[in-house]
Amino acid sequence: KLGAKSRKLWIVKLKNKTMGFKVCFFVLLGCLLLVPETTMAQDMKHVSIVIEGASLISETDENFVCATLDWWPHDKCNYDNCPWGYSSVINMDLSHPLLAKAIKAFRTLRIRIGGSLQDQVIYDVGDLKTPCRPFRKINSGLFGFSKGCLHMKRWDELNSLLTETGAIVTFGLNALHGRHKLRGNAWGGAWNRVNTQDFINYTISKGYVIDSWEFGNELSGSGVGASVSAELYGKDLIVLKDVIDNAYKDSRLVKPSLVAPGGFYEQQWYTKLLQTSGPGVVDVVTHHIYNLGSGNDPDLVKKILDPSFLSKISETFKSVNQTIQEHGPWASPWVGESGGAYNSGGRHVSDAFIDSFWYLDQLGMSSKHNTKVYCRQTLVGGFYGLLEKGTFEPNPDYYSALLWHRLMGKGVLRVQTDGPPHLRVYAHCSKGRAGVTLLLINLSNQSDFTVSVSNGVNVVLNVEPKRKKSLLDTLKKPFSWIGNKSSDGYLNREEYHLTPENGDLKSKTMILNGKPLKPTAAGDIPNLEPVLRGVSSPVYVLPLSMAFIVLPNFDASACS
Repeated sequence: KLGAKSRKLWIVKLKNKTMGFKVCFFVLLGCLLLVPETTMAQDMKHVSIVIEGASLISETDENFVCATLDWWPHDKCNYDNCPWGYSSVINMDLSHPLLAKAIKAFRTLRIRIGGSLQDQVIYDVGDLKTPCRPFRKINSGLFGFSKGCLHMKRWDELNSLLTETGAIVTFGLNALHGRHKLRGNAWGGAWNRVNTQDFINYTISKGYVIDSWEFGNELSGSGVGASVSAELYGKDLIVLKDVIDNAYKDSRLVKPSLVAPGGFYEQQWYTKLLQTSGPGVVDVVTHHIYNLGSGNDPDLVKKILDPSFLSKISETFKSVNQTIQEHGPWASPWVGESGGAYNSGGRHVSDAFIDSFWYLDQLGMSSKHNTKVYCRQTLVGGFYGLLEKGTFEPNPDYYSALLWHRLMGKGVLRVQTDGPPHLRVYAHCSKGRAGVTLLLINLSNQSDFTVSVSNGVNVVLNVEPKRKKSLLDTLKKPFSWIGNKSSDGYLNREEYHLTPENGDLKSKTMILNGKPLKPTAAGDIPNLEPVLRGVSSPVYVLPLSMAFIVLPNFDASACS
């Protein structure tokens, strides 16, 4: 049978192979020529997109994509699963060649080191008053673990990897050191800066480049496990700013930025923090996003494919940016940590193709609201790791992150569309070249879309006129050439179509333009090759797929 839904032609194999081939060919020929066009395109919908290229609505950092490294020990478990293994800052195999290659593929990947246990980490340097021991399970400890310790030998090894791969580093500091528990989640008392000061001085003495120091993890508002009042937090940020200024004043290293608070956004608490710390203290305001809920939620897939659910979080992005503009215009907003589903992510969801619908939509949505950096929880560890623990083989979201990093530039453009909510559309200036790059996310399980694009003045891509296709047209459509120029010499655009292996949304293999993405036999990250199509031809988007479309000749003056 031949149809837009099945997209497959099942043919009975005949005993006589020669006769079978002839019959198959003529069956195919007859189907292509005789099936009415309405049947072939019964689920096809036409969509017009207008990209307003005269001005930018916002701008991201050059290294917008970021990934985290966490502190969890191997015995961190949720819902009868222990998905961390040896994948944290303290126990990960830093010498595995695929780990370094996966980071290097970005050329400059921003990495944030931090997480729930960072406010229980002491640093084995200076006059340490307590023994340097690893995390261990303890009922009375925060998140069920004792305090842990970072040996400077491990810090040296970690920096060797970070330096070799060209990573841009944000390090999360312990903001509870010296404090004591008051009641409930609330902690009080003075922050002890000595251990942090010794650690920063050691880092400078070794010449390690840190882009930014972050203060605390999820201590804002009511907190997660622990909380600190905005007034106390703000005063301690002034102290930490002074520590950083003094430590770097005689150093040849560039002074890092100060980042805070790395928590869940509560408008009043964030406002008070900026008012208390005052102008020029905090350079970056970070907040965390886990809008899909718990990792064991049976409705995770349903949420990811629901456009109205995905759009709800836009109000948080908008409010964070507005709070900063009103009370701390000297600072920039970052998503400091986001894994979609909390408690290590969702098994067979966060590590599967389906998650890229959520992840790429988050990147597109957050960038529209002036978010400069978006840090994915995690690079390795839990079910939401971009890389698989132990093997470091990329999961589907790794390739989504890499394509965004390579194709989507800093400039964010406004988009208007007459398409349904299930077709999500984002547009940026192309990265490192002229033109515009579109991200199309089709959440529909039924509808194909053909897309025409204009800048409001000139139509750039036309929807194909309705006509009966010739056999040659039909046979050519699924195939294209790869390279910089087509055989007829006309200018072409690049297309990167992402689909799951065998149509299984929970597959851990992503298909790019019909080819599975897997490390090569030599253990390298595979090339991400586009297909080329004529710049004026329509764009086709399959059901439950995503596509990056690079438009080289799009007239967007804001991108010039």
